[in-house]
Amino acid sequence: MLRVPRIVVAAAASGHGKTTVATGLLAALTARGMTAAGFKVGPDYIDPTYHSLACGRPGRNLDPSLVGEDLVAPLFAHGATGAQVAVVEGVMGLFDGRSGEGEFGSTAHVARLLDAPVVFVVDATGQGRSVAALLHGFRSFGSVRLAGVVLNRVGSDRHEQILREACEEVGTPVLGVLRRAGAVAVPSRHLGLVPAAERSGAAVDAVRAMGALVEDGVDLGEVLAVAHSAPPLSVTPWSAADAVRAAAEAAGAQSTGQGTAGAATAGPEAAGSPERAGDRPVIAVAGGPAFTFGYAEQAELLRAAGAEVVHVDPLRDEALPRGTAGLVVGGGFPEVYGDELAANKPLRDAVRELAAAGAPVAAECAGLLWLARSLDGREMCGVLDAEAVMTERLTLGYRDAVAVTGSMLADAGTRVTGHEFHRTAVTPAAGPSPAWAWRGQPAEGFVQGGVHASYLHLHWAGQPGFARRMVRAACA
Repeated sequence: MLRVPRIVVAAAASGHGKTTVATGLLAALTARGMTAAGFKVGPDYIDPTYHSLACGRPGRNLDPSLVGEDLVAPLFAHGATGAQVAVVEGVMGLFDGRSGEGEFGSTAHVARLLDAPVVFVVDATGQGRSVAALLHGFRSFGSVRLAGVVLNRVGSDRHEQILREACEEVGTPVLGVLRRAGAVAVPSRHLGLVPAAERSGAAVDAVRAMGALVEDGVDLGEVLAVAHSAPPLSVTPWSAADAVRAAAEAAGAQSTGQGTAGAATAGPEAAGSPERAGDRPVIAVAGGPAFTFGYAEQAELLRAAGAEVVHVDPLRDEALPRGTAGLVVGGGFPEVYGDELAANKPLRDAVRELAAAGAPVAAECAGLLWLARSLDGREMCGVLDAEAVMTERLTLGYRDAVAVTGSMLADAGTRVTGHEFHRTAVTPAAGPSPAWAWRGQPAEGFVQGGVHASYLHLHWAGQPGFARRMVRAACA
């Protein structure tokens, strides 16, 4: 039984202050000497960077669509290990799930999977007693426990009094009142908030301001009481080592005809030990301001599969780490740093040489753009015979995809659920051997030697065999 005090921070819609409250709570509780853990519902890579800055631990995602609902509580337990309190920031409105699937993947869905009470954030701008109707509707609509409310963007003492009386009418405890404060504003651009890693000192200041705002306006004792009301969870924490071991066993069973068809790690090349005795191949993971999108579990899985994981910053480093045998390039904003990436010719040449040698290279979204010949006319790595440009169109949503071409990550026919989120286009959209296809769309992405490059973001906790296969390819 896992006893972790926990709350889920939710709201009626996006933009109502969930990030401010969740990040501020993490910062304020940490400042009081508590060990806090932060989580984000859904595929968002950016909010967890602020959670991490606030509490000094990796911010993690809980997404039933990407990993399956059975893994949500184990991943939470893994990320909350050693924490005295956990704060889970919701996504969009409380009951907004994956399009076409009702509440699946919503904040309410995750709150139920974690048996966690909900702290509801209300943007009080332009409303008074009507907040009572809003709270009554959300409390009665779904099967989650709305334990209290934080009133955000309150304009005056009189405004606060009206709101408090309205909350009392419907029996909803007011846990905090936050006045309008420009100091906590976080700048945005075409894909949402600017990641904390790009803002350096400004991000630290913003997180500190959020913490101060919450410290002044929220009754932290009451919030902790709500968190402690969460019952114990009957769950075994997720383990990267166990996940890799299970993937190996599934692959071995599949290769001998004992497994189920369509397993993500199927195929005889996936069977056996993930690495040769004594080998720890070096797998570099791109990071720095241009490549900030990644899930912490990916590196944990690679290490569990036998790799030595090191980091490379394409804006600063002119060479790959010594002994690099594989490369992971996740998402981010290379379009913002196009000139700097183009100027780093030594690293671009090194990446092209690594790929030409057949080393495994896994690239998602921003990584795909960096591997292309050019991005908005600026020279990139030239691994892929493709051109990338910024567009006005936002491409966004979950994708149930199937592998078109067998690769170092997955056999042809492997089925995954991923997420697409970009305002760029690549021409051609697919190489001679495409990576993925999904309903209603032509195949996309590139499988070329050891390279697997695509727009599709994946959470490898849902496909732990990918890490094992990549490490084996790096050992070849």
